[in-house]
Amino acid sequence: MTVSSLVRSRRSRAPIVVAAALSVVLTGCAGGSTGGLSADAELPEEIPPGTSLSIAVKPTRIQLEATGRIDELPFTVSDWPDVSAGPDVIQAFRGDAVDLAVNAAIPPIQAHATGLDARIVAVREKDSPQYSLATAPGTDIDSLADLRGRKIALSPGQAQGVVVLRTLKSAGIGLDEVEFVELPSTQFLTALQAKQVDVAPLAEPTLTKYLNQYETEGARGVFTPEVDALSVLWAPVSVLEDPAKVAAIKEFIPLWAQGDVWAWENRDEWIRKYYVESEGVSYEDGRRIVDTVGQKPAYPTDWDSAIEWTQETSELLDEAGWFDEFDVEQIFDRRFETIAAESVPQKYRKGSDS
Repeated sequence: MTVSSLVRSRRSRAPIVVAAALSVVLTGCAGGSTGGLSADAELPEEIPPGTSLSIAVKPTRIQLEATGRIDELPFTVSDWPDVSAGPDVIQAFRGDAVDLAVNAAIPPIQAHATGLDARIVAVREKDSPQYSLATAPGTDIDSLADLRGRKIALSPGQAQGVVVLRTLKSAGIGLDEVEFVELPSTQFLTALQAKQVDVAPLAEPTLTKYLNQYETEGARGVFTPEVDALSVLWAPVSVLEDPAKVAAIKEFIPLWAQGDVWAWENRDEWIRKYYVESEGVSYEDGRRIVDTVGQKPAYPTDWDSAIEWTQETSELLDEAGWFDEFDVEQIFDRRFETIAAESVPQKYRKGSDS
């Protein structure tokens, strides 16, 4: 779909919303009310025996294994699905295959737009760019100004899409000056390799793997200063209506935050465990990736700025014709607001002078 067709569809909203909404009608929504724990109830303290969660948070699993803390979990993890792309997580939520996942804030926006009732339960803030604009072999794109007239791979419901929109806006390039090719992020590499698109936003270590293979053919990574500002844990409302699962999630959030702190403070071991052993890149590349895009974890003591950024993103997605803007406060479950920040040392809390 081109930008021009997206612009023409703004009044009726993008087809992706209609199709996904129809999917909800046909397949059912994981967020339907079950009459369990209410949204304003206090968070349960005790985890009943036999409680289990399916958790799609691969980095935390590796961190827990590396530190030996995985055996300390006060609940059972029934599965650690390797599901990370926002649309895939949404489908897993709908199919009751995942209870808790980590994503950017954009998938929860898409979930809301397509009828899935889900909530954010933890927030990590980021202030460094995580994506580069990878170019197809043989292209002559060297700067952001060269994006005019190019085919750009984009997934509206994922962080990469918002990074692209913010990049175009800051570069003064109109939506009608480029052509979007809507694809799930899992297909970006194939589209680049086949030269079906000129540009696709890639994060590490995918970018390094791609450039290792195609840089000699002219592929490159063009820097964009735009930041995907949030990493969030989120869950379907149907899960958050289950007192036992809520108690387990409450206990998992500190492990998530503390795992990232451990990775930051033990970078050599993290590079070996994650980048080398899990992702298959060399130690040297892993070191370069961490030095380039790694950043000190920051957990806000309140979510006001995170909600403000998410609201601006909702507005941007509305302007692009994808999802109607709405009050994003409703996708943040403030009952969990302070848990992550209170679980880490002061210097990792946003606003700390340490």
